[in-house]
Amino acid sequence: MKTQASPPDVYPDLRDAVRSLCAQFPDSYHRQIDAERAYPEAFVDALTKAGWLAALIPAEYGGSGLGLAEASVIMEEINRSGANAGACHGQMYNMGTLLRHGSEAQKQLYLPRIASGQWRLQSMGVTEPTSGTDTTKIRTTAVRRGDRWVVNGQKVWISRIQHSDWMILLARTTALAEVKKKTEGMSIFMVDLRQAEKSGMSVRPIANMVNHETNELFFENLEIPADNLIGQEGQGFRYILDGLNAERTLIAAECIGDGRWFIERVTKYASERVVFGRPIGQNQGVQFPIAEAYIEVEAADLMRFKACALFDAHEPCGAEANMAKYLAAKASWEAANACIQFHGGFGFAHEYDVERKFRETRLYQVAPISTNLILSYVAEHLLGLPRSF
Repeated sequence: MKTQASPPDVYPDLRDAVRSLCAQFPDSYHRQIDAERAYPEAFVDALTKAGWLAALIPAEYGGSGLGLAEASVIMEEINRSGANAGACHGQMYNMGTLLRHGSEAQKQLYLPRIASGQWRLQSMGVTEPTSGTDTTKIRTTAVRRGDRWVVNGQKVWISRIQHSDWMILLARTTALAEVKKKTEGMSIFMVDLRQAEKSGMSVRPIANMVNHETNELFFENLEIPADNLIGQEGQGFRYILDGLNAERTLIAAECIGDGRWFIERVTKYASERVVFGRPIGQNQGVQFPIAEAYIEVEAADLMRFKACALFDAHEPCGAEANMAKYLAAKASWEAANACIQFHGGFGFAHEYDVERKFRETRLYQVAPISTNLILSYVAEHLLGLPRSF
């Protein structure tokens, strides 16, 4: 039995093309990658060669010149296929900062090489151990010395360092006590990771519950060429918002893909699994949680496309991006719970892939921004309630 697609199934040709590529990497491939805690090199390379990871790069730089809406569909279909876009989604949302605020020389240097796959831009260095999501309190500093910036500090939960060539780094270039607004005084830099590992940056991998390569970074007098500064000094926080809004919207799309994967799997299983002489899907106690998850996924889908439309129109979309991420992460988690519950013991067996996807989608209740912080944002900025922190 096949569940109904999103009504209507927008971008059908794009979806079919991505599904066709993903079909070359069956569940057994992703299951083995997960078991070995390996990186899906072959899968990411195939996506790169097909041009899917260059979707947001304009055609004049070798990309497809698509919008965030199309990019979100690509991410959705990757997760809906049973894969995990966490291995490659950084390249999508990191594009926003470089595309909108990089100089023409920087775009000419980086974008064609990223589009071709020669370079990977999969990492963004923002979060720190002491500040978490309170980004204005970051302590990593960059001090100008001649034609170089010298970086000292620490970052945490920085993903795909081992599988990327470049990282977008946020650092304080003016002390917090010296700026009029706490969002000022931070700047964005392009960091050559392979060079940095040889001269001032050390990496400590963080083992975690999913096969998601993430790290703690330590900077000790790391020198960055002055030309690697993106945009104006001190405006990095404003620039990084483009990347963060894209990130949250793309994560929402991935959760929608996960939700549809869970719903398709559990609907098929509940229709075929016979206990006490009848399919378990005939019982309302099984039907209703699945139906509720389906409704929530479809609702999240609408907010996802609203956020995409605003982002692509260069309109403010912080509220919509946050709400899309909240709704989609909640929907995928409810779908995951229903899927593992109604598979019973088989839901915990590796060969069914439910437990793997269950672990992967749980991350998005916490990252890239926790559900509680989204609720605080909505309460303060949309409802006008007093700031809670």
